Amino acid sequence: MTRHESRQEAFCLLFEKTFTDMDLDEIIQGATETRDLQVNDFTLKLAKGTIEHLDEIDQLIESKLKNWKLSRISKVSLSILRIAVYELKYMDDVPTNVSINEAVELAKQYANEDDYSFINGVLGAIAKELNLNKK
Repeated sequence: MTRHESRQEAFCLLFEKTFTDMDLDEIIQGATETRDLQVNDFTLKLAKGTIEHLDEIDQLIESKLKNWKLSRISKVSLSILRIAVYELKYMDDVPTNVSINEAVELAKQYANEDDYSFINGVLGAIAKELNLNKK
């Protein structure tokens, strides 16, 4: 499984988590049984790490929203943003431009037509604040 596919799986898990109080392990078990979810270490690291740092990630996202609240962002876009912010802030082995590009690609695939530019802008502002120059 490629890292792109792992991100897609992590996105699906986090998106589902926005609709339920179920534990992530329960969501993974259900997804494994019903849709043949393939979970590798990278998928688990993204999904579990994002949930573990969710409050901090959401605060960082909200700090970059102009005239918006977190609750106004679609659940699809929010799930994508959360994964990317986790990568930007907590994963030193993933280059900044890769994290942002992957989020934009997920948005083009799963979100509304204009959401990818919104996601790109928010992530660019976050990367700048974190002073990220990971290559």
